[in-house]
Formats: sequence, C-alpha cells, structure tokens
Amino acid sequence: MTDAAAGPPRATASQEHFIGLYLAKTDPWDNATSWHNRRKYAVTLASLPRERYRSAYEPGCSIGMLTRGLAARCDEVLAVDCVAEAVGTARAELRDLSHVRVETAMLPADLPAATFDLIVIGDLLYYLSAADLEELLDGLVQRLEPGGDLVAVHFRDRLTGGTYDGAAVHEALAGRPGLARVIQHEDEWFRLDVLRRDAGE
Repeated sequence: MTDAAAGPPRATASQEHFIGLYLAKTDPWDNATSWHNRRKYAVTLASLPRERYRSAYEPGCSIGMLTRGLAARCDEVLAVDCVAEAVGTARAELRDLSHVRVETAMLPADLPAATFDLIVIGDLLYYLSAADLEELLDGLVQRLEPGGDLVAVHFRDRLTGGTYDGAAVHEALAGRPGLARVIQHEDEWFRLDVLRRDAGE
C-alpha cells in the first residue's frame, strides 16, 4: 500500500520539463530498448479483455511504442503527447498506419471531444497536481463509452516507498463512480488496472 502521507505534486510537471528530456535524448525512458518497458507493453496488450476495439485514445504516447501494439487491435487510434519532439518521432514510427493519428496535446486542457471504447494511459497520472488529476480523471471517464475499458499502467516505487506512485493514482482512478475493476496486475516494476465503465450508464 502507498503511504497515506504521499500526495500528488503541488504543481503539474511543466511542458518545459518534458521538452528538456526529449531535447537531451530522443527516447528519454528507453521505451524502445528497455526490457522492463517492452515487457510492460506486452503485459498491457495481453490484458486487453477484448480482441478488437472500435476507437482507442492514448494520452502520453511518447514515441509511440505502445501505440503500434494498440493499432493492431483497434480500428482507430488517437495518440497524444505534450512534446512536439515526441509527437514527431511517433508520427515517423507509425507513418505506415493510416488509422493512427498522433497529435500534440497538453492535458487536462486539451482533452478530445470524441468518445472511445478503449482508453490507455501509462506513466502519466503521477505528474499531475491534485486539481489537474481530478480534472483529467473526470474527463477520461466522461470520454469512455458505456461498456468501454480504461487501462492504466504506472511505475511502482517499491525501492523508496511512501511516494506518490502508480498505486496512489490507480486508487484515485478506481474510486471514480461507474467504473468496475475487471483486471489487476502488480509486480516489482509496475501496476496495471483495467476498469470498465458501467454499460447501463
């Protein structure tokens, strides 16, 4: 369990912070080469309850490594990131997939108008202030169609302990009315939850 004293940052991590990471390195988190990340993507895709989805939304897509896997399971994918450099790399990596759009968006301000039957968000929520987290979670649930699946996968800080990590943001998400957890996975590296919106809503 996460230390009760752990809370979200006072301010959301700035766009400039992430821009600096991508200017220093094209793939700041080694998404394309790290075994931990490649395994995380494989577990995420294997955890999708349905073989096929109509429309997926992936906030915080980075350079598009998970996006390609989602594209194989979805008729349409909208992937977004706040850093133009990341978006450019993802577009280049995914240029062969005409049903995938990669756009620049700063969340929670730039949430799309569309609705989706699949939303996948990874390693993003713990960068948000309490107010921005609440706004984004509300916005994601509103854009998730009845019966749709919301997949969250975030790093667990088991080494330090008591930090605001994946366990905390996943509990905040699971507490949203109208969502039921259908899958949970947790190991020494990350936590994954699949939450389904009540089909009767």
